Amino acid sequence: MINFFRNIRKELADDNRPIKYLRYAIGEIVLVVIGILIALAINNWNENRKAALQENLYLKRLLLETNQDLNHFAESIKSLEKGNRSIVLFSEAIKSKTIQDSLLLQRASDYFKYGSIYPVFTSSKSTFDDLSSTGNLKIIKNIKLREALVKYYADYEQAKEWNQVAVEWALPLDAPFTVENDIMKFEPTTSFLFPEQSKQQLATDIRKQGVKYISNTAAHYWINQDAIRQLKRMIRETKALISLLEMEFNIE
Repeated sequence: MINFFRNIRKELADDNRPIKYLRYAIGEIVLVVIGILIALAINNWNENRKAALQENLYLKRLLLETNQDLNHFAESIKSLEKGNRSIVLFSEAIKSKTIQDSLLLQRASDYFKYGSIYPVFTSSKSTFDDLSSTGNLKIIKNIKLREALVKYYADYEQAKEWNQVAVEWALPLDAPFTVENDIMKFEPTTSFLFPEQSKQQLATDIRKQGVKYISNTAAHYWINQDAIRQLKRMIRETKALISLLEMEFNIE
């Protein structure tokens, strides 16, 4: 009798063996899936962390460069305004009937030193160029900031091209005037290369060609004023962009 029950128990145990294997297999699969999900989660977290660090680095570089732009634009405006003051003083000196020769020559020297220099637009845009060329612009998650960056540098390029158009318009007028009137003789660094002339002779030369000199100064004044207007606009846009960049760090 005892052996009979033992045989039945053994048969039942044999009958449950496939179910045990199935349960074991399902358990193994679940463990593998959980392991894969954990690994993917860790990998995603690590990739997100790397992306966040890279975004933070880009934002810091952009903030640094836009602040450099702000300072550069402000300094350029100061230089251009100084040039325009020299233009006004020189044109008034040419028109004056009582000004001394030495002062007229000083006004001429100041004009050729400060007022006749063409404005040059430069910007610290290496970080934006990096973001654009590598396709990393999308790493900046804030869409509003991303769009503001694209607009900012597009507006800068437009201002730069506009300034270049003005310069190219004036160059064909400026070059012949420079040669015909030997204006380099008024430059302190090159005046010694020319035959020696008295102050009276130099001042007389300027007065004889007064209208031509004023026409030349007028072209430079217009170019400088237009560049100042463009730079002031860029300063407003730069300040707005800096505010957006600083906001990103405050959010963090």
